[in-house]
Amino acid sequence: MHAEIVREGGELSFEKVADPQPGLGEVVVELRTAAVNRRDILVRRGVYPFSLPLIPGSDGAGIRRDTGDEVVIFPALGWGEGEDAPSGDFRILGGPDNGTYAELVKVPKANVYPKPSRFSWEEAAAFPLASLAAFRALFSVGKLQANETALVLGAGGGVSTCAVTLAHQAGARVLVTSSRREKIERARELGADAGVQYTASDWPDEVRSLTGGTGVDVVVDSVGSTWQESLRCLRNGGRCVVLGATGGERVELETRPFYLAWKALLGTTMGSPRDFAGLLEAVERGKWRPVVDSVRPLDEATAAHERMEAGEQFGKLVLAIG
Repeated sequence: MHAEIVREGGELSFEKVADPQPGLGEVVVELRTAAVNRRDILVRRGVYPFSLPLIPGSDGAGIRRDTGDEVVIFPALGWGEGEDAPSGDFRILGGPDNGTYAELVKVPKANVYPKPSRFSWEEAAAFPLASLAAFRALFSVGKLQANETALVLGAGGGVSTCAVTLAHQAGARVLVTSSRREKIERARELGADAGVQYTASDWPDEVRSLTGGTGVDVVVDSVGSTWQESLRCLRNGGRCVVLGATGGERVELETRPFYLAWKALLGTTMGSPRDFAGLLEAVERGKWRPVVDSVRPLDEATAAHERMEAGEQFGKLVLAIG
């Protein structure tokens, strides 16, 4: 088969490699599409110290080779039985296990689910990891309810676009942030009510003004370096759910304003099989579709990475394979 390989030096190399051979309880999926996540870039850069060479990629959709079924891949491996956190065997497809930047991928049988019938192949690959992370952050961890207000940071990314559509479908009011007014307007097309540009130093005050000064109920923060600002946006007793560090890994917090306002700071990533089942139910109940920014052939994965690193995309970057 052909695959994109991460080798020493942090570059992707399109090569011919041996086909994966399934073991007990495993299946091989002939991939039609895969999708790019920021995690793939971190794998390529060596931020995650996985052994190389390695095939990255967590998202994929295709044909199950042993049955011919159209399937989508649940990218959380070894989650375990708990719901509050995964087991010690937890890992994400695409590092350390070979992932979906390939014509074939080997996964546990339990990690293939029927492809949503109303999704195209491109949409099917675009939704698992980002939508699962957004679903868990909003509902399983953030406990977002209908008629509450959610703030989603960074309109335009895969997780943020999914979070906007899922929160809107659940009956919540949705606010967003972005550096670009045009991305805020596109988020409004997905169901966001309003947004602010975070390039302004007082953007948390702008968010609070959109709530009449009360603050939002839930913040979905995938930026990481914005914890202090996210907490300022919350109402008393509100919840800030953190699931990324695209803006940096270190923050300083003012502790008294945090605990004297009964706020909660919660961490999460990915999701459990139960979360994924809930996400698929949300797909079946709704009319929303994952936002696809663009589609490229597999051997142009480097160009997709460059677009993501430049912050140019709105929605998911998809790789066409079969």
